[in-house]
Amino acid sequence: MGRGRQKAKHTKVARDLKYFSPDTNYGALANELHSSSPAASPVSPELDKWAEYLDDDEDETADDQSA
Repeated sequence: MGRGRQKAKHTKVARDLKYFSPDTNYGALANELHSSSPAASPVSPELDKWAEYLDDDEDETADDQSA
């Protein structure tokens, strides 16, 4: 298959994805977003025993620490 034909197929697929609008169940989405209990994230016991050694300020860069 030539490059022009391949590019045309990719363009068609991209256009289909861009303008595709599935039927969204907004009621279910609202219920999920406004649920009273947050989703529990499972923490493995292996990670839990190392939690005390984690830095709370992981977002700081080396520049921030040298100042």
